[in-house]
Amino acid sequence: MSEQRVLLVDDEEELRRSTAQALELFGLAVLTFSNADHVLELTGFGFDGVVVSDIRMPGTDGMTLLQKIRELDAEIPVILVTGHGDVQLAVKAMREGAYDFLEKPFTPQHLAGIIRRALDRRSLVLENRRLRAVAGKRDDVEARLPGRTQVMVDLRYRIRAIGATDADTLIIGETGAGKEVVARGLHDISSRANRPFIAINCAALPENLIESELFGHEAGAFPGALRPRYGKFEHGRGGTILLDEIGSMPVDLQAKFLRVLQERVITRLGSNETVPLDVRFIATSKVDLEAEVAAGRFRADLLYRLNVATIHVPSLAQRRSDIPLLFLQLVREAAARYGRDDMEVPAEVISAIAQRDWPGNVRELRNAADRLVLGLDPKPGETGSTKDGAGRLADKVAAFERNLIAGEIAAHGGALRPVYESLGISRKTLYEKMQKYGLDKKLLGPEHMLQDDRDG
Repeated sequence: MSEQRVLLVDDEEELRRSTAQALELFGLAVLTFSNADHVLELTGFGFDGVVVSDIRMPGTDGMTLLQKIRELDAEIPVILVTGHGDVQLAVKAMREGAYDFLEKPFTPQHLAGIIRRALDRRSLVLENRRLRAVAGKRDDVEARLPGRTQVMVDLRYRIRAIGATDADTLIIGETGAGKEVVARGLHDISSRANRPFIAINCAALPENLIESELFGHEAGAFPGALRPRYGKFEHGRGGTILLDEIGSMPVDLQAKFLRVLQERVITRLGSNETVPLDVRFIATSKVDLEAEVAAGRFRADLLYRLNVATIHVPSLAQRRSDIPLLFLQLVREAAARYGRDDMEVPAEVISAIAQRDWPGNVRELRNAADRLVLGLDPKPGETGSTKDGAGRLADKVAAFERNLIAGEIAAHGGALRPVYESLGISRKTLYEKMQKYGLDKKLLGPEHMLQDDRDG
């Protein structure tokens, strides 16, 4: 098991230092941060520790940090600290998933006691996940990338196979399909899980500062460089570097990055000394990089060096029968994130959701789940794009019937008796239609088949 760590975030240097020293006297391993910028790089499904954060800080405050951590893993304990005695804020923090809430001033003994209980809880969560994986139950990969279609089964298999290695990986997929989720999964099941995960959006880097941002610089390397600075590559040593939308990287920088890939060294701007680099590179792209190579916008040698291992993330259009189950999971996650009670989604809403096209893929579907939970869109399936109206009536009727049955099965958690009763058909008719539309294998797992056997 990895070492349990406390990530302490506070913009007050003196308080941060004294708190860390006091916690270390209690035998706790503490990493300190003056802001929340780099905390998310060290957290994820494999993080075996606790986050303690001041709630009022410049930039990303404690409440925002809490929300972002819960998006990565809702079971990471986050302890929030404030000096303002804001009771309403404390209640809001607890509702949004904070493990505990402390008011300054506090004694180190009190904080250490809360941290130890939180660490024990985190250890139990991780151990339970490992036992479930050994027993053949849902593991971290399946929890993050649910779906029973064959393309999702194949995707999870490739993630588990590639994640355990140090191979550089290229992830291809449409916008919103979940490329960064796949990258996080690769990192979190690797031996680098307890080291930084640095995500770099190649399309958003300022062109005049891109080399300094990636490689770092020495003092005086250019006007305004008053002191040496680590670049993102060097900051991620020992961990994983995600290059999001690498097709947007300028061509002149691609040659320098190719050298980094091949030799695993970097040279800061203004320096002649090379710095060894122990990182794993993962790149994503929504465009066809081979077409970019043909157009002269991407180096062929860089493409060949990057795609040692390639993962294709399917769009929702390629796994339509997963949509009902995925939407229900996103609704549960949204309810937890916004501090709302679990809600029962009407079968007609799930059916409508299943019939829609989702060009924005999982990202668009997640937004629809959020709006439903917040009460902003009570019938999300009735808006937006729908399938092309062209086609034979029989095909349209069959598609509607299939999606309706799929939605009912997902809505009732795989139990078939309430499905055929709500649809007003016999059990035999339901089985025949499930077989006709291939729903028996794509929407039901072994545990649901057993449940149905008991229903009979």
